[in-house]
Amino acid sequence: MRWTLRPKPIHTITTNLAKTLNVDEIIASLLVQRGIETFEDAKRFFRPSLEDLHDPFLMKDMDKAVARIEKAIVDQENILVYGDYDVDGTTSVALMSSYLETITSQVATYIPDRYAEGYGVSFQGIDYAADNDISLIVALDCGIKAIEKVAYAKSKGVDFIICDHHRPGDSIPDAVAVLDPKREDCPYPYKELCGCGVGFKLIEGIASRNGQSAYDLQSYLDLVATAIGADIVPITGENRVLAYYGLKVINQHPRVGFKAMLAQVKKDTFTITDVVFILAPRINAAGRMKHGLHAVTLLKEENLELALQYAAEIESYNSERKDADRSITKQALEQIIDNEEEDRFTTVVYDESWHKGVIGIVASRLTETYYRPTLVFTKSGEKLAASARSVKGFDVYNALDSCSEYIEQFGGHKYAAGLTLKEEQYELFKQKFEEVVATSIDKKLLTPEVIIDAAIEFDEITPKFFRILKQFAPFGPGNMTPVFMTEYVKDTGYARCVGTDEKHLKCKVQKNGLAIDAIGFNLGPKLDVIKENVQAKVAYTIDENEWNGSVTLQLKLKDII
Repeated sequence: MRWTLRPKPIHTITTNLAKTLNVDEIIASLLVQRGIETFEDAKRFFRPSLEDLHDPFLMKDMDKAVARIEKAIVDQENILVYGDYDVDGTTSVALMSSYLETITSQVATYIPDRYAEGYGVSFQGIDYAADNDISLIVALDCGIKAIEKVAYAKSKGVDFIICDHHRPGDSIPDAVAVLDPKREDCPYPYKELCGCGVGFKLIEGIASRNGQSAYDLQSYLDLVATAIGADIVPITGENRVLAYYGLKVINQHPRVGFKAMLAQVKKDTFTITDVVFILAPRINAAGRMKHGLHAVTLLKEENLELALQYAAEIESYNSERKDADRSITKQALEQIIDNEEEDRFTTVVYDESWHKGVIGIVASRLTETYYRPTLVFTKSGEKLAASARSVKGFDVYNALDSCSEYIEQFGGHKYAAGLTLKEEQYELFKQKFEEVVATSIDKKLLTPEVIIDAAIEFDEITPKFFRILKQFAPFGPGNMTPVFMTEYVKDTGYARCVGTDEKHLKCKVQKNGLAIDAIGFNLGPKLDVIKENVQAKVAYTIDENEWNGSVTLQLKLKDII
């Protein structure tokens, strides 16, 4: 790993903030690194408030979207809530449809079939609307590039409101309203909302007409927090507020569907990490293995007995997903070795039999193994479909854009994207993608980086210090869990490998007479370093370890050198 120590903030700013807040200078330094320099900044950070949310009408077209929905309700039109099949899409559909159902009974939901229709707005979905006398579609987490589809809907007398957060193309669909903070002409102050977040702003806009505020909509924020975690958007600004309150809902008054999914999990408090690793894979499994509507049904269910039944079904989809993921990852790794492609700048693999629902997860696994921009292709109808994943610091969306002559369509973000192309273009595309990445990537980005927030000593790791650190949560992009470094540490003699295949490292490290327990997941190969190197350097986060009813602080090791 590449270790990068963040530069220390300006001393006077740190000292002043430490005095103002009555905290250690290390805490003040961590806050300044996150752009927090005043008492007011710190208050907003440690005490997020729904009053800090922006006025939804600052978003371009919000007035048009609210007016069109109000008209539909007054005229008793049928409304179709349409969303993608992933976590952001299904939570968005659950949020929007359950809110609209409190005002009108004429609401239907639609999630495209991952295999028959593919990503985003489909002609099939529009035909469904037209055939069922639906005159308004509210599309969430998709639609920003659906120019032809929106025009087709218009020809059939179906209006569109788009709530998206993906990057627009050169032109915007001719919809009644296009809500997307990433539009160049959108003045909305916060640009990093997920699709469900944009949906929440729309229901906030509708509710404001009835004298309600975000406080009256808190019960929907569990869905928004889940989408924020799953979609890996920055947990800064408005997203931090939404995630903070959403986690409160999950922990204090979870919706019945969440209760059913969490019934088997023995935990008292759920963090954003738990949302990402426990809730999100299960919600995603429905769309990956069966159909995204199963997830929407569970998220909206109010009867616990039924919800437990649906959750059990989704659990079985998740088990199927895990099996497919393991098997395809193994095949993909063998393909890379057999084709002697370990020395490339990119990973591009293809097998027509691979399950389309798990290629995104497989792409992530391959990126972890080889740490380079990665594409996993499978057959999808007459074409090939792929999921792309990138390494930190490299924009895979821009790289795909440079290969657009070989691509039918693509969309996504800096670090994750999807695309389709004709089978005969595969080899040409693969060659071009390798050329684009090889000539544009900074070679140091091909080594994983651990960013160290501060160098500290073991005597600074006190219960009070950890108590304040915990209040930095929710953690995520833009506000990652602080990583520390301590030099010249020694093993106390208890270091050993643990877990399946002895992949993990368990040890106790000491310095200046102070010893502290440590665990290093996937750091089994570093056993010799800690045992033989008298003066090792450790990078870690601080965590709690609960054992036999007692709670102690421990280090979660990121790397040892």
